[in-house]
Amino acid sequence: MRVIGVELSGNDANICLLSLAEEVFQIPDCHTRKLSLPKNAIAKDLCYFHKTFAQLVQDYKIDQIVIRQRPMKGKFAGGAIGFKMEAALELLDDVEVIVLSPTAIKESLKRNPVLVPMPDTGLKMFQEVAFNTAYAYLMKDKYAL
Repeated sequence: MRVIGVELSGNDANICLLSLAEEVFQIPDCHTRKLSLPKNAIAKDLCYFHKTFAQLVQDYKIDQIVIRQRPMKGKFAGGAIGFKMEAALELLDDVEVIVLSPTAIKESLKRNPVLVPMPDTGLKMFQEVAFNTAYAYLMKDKYAL
């Protein structure tokens, strides 16, 4: 199974590819680590984001997209552009999109901690939340207590 973890932060979609095959995790090489929309995004920008992500899903044969859920209101609420990006991802064809709550991610990571330090993964630090989202999703059902 190959998933892509997504953290929507401001006008960026930080992403991390993660696969699980025969009980072994792999972080496949991916030419894209982040996709962004301009702060004043118009429909044309959103369509480009949608097509770019669709091509990424096709190129890397992604089974599922796992998005870290953001609150709709309050201090850490997501912005309008982030919700537009989330909608664009949810409208992609031929791929299942899952929105995973921070609580579910935290619980999964608590039961199944990541055994490799982040610097040893080869990922950039801004990809850590996206990695944790994908990892938590893959682990939540497979190794639940």
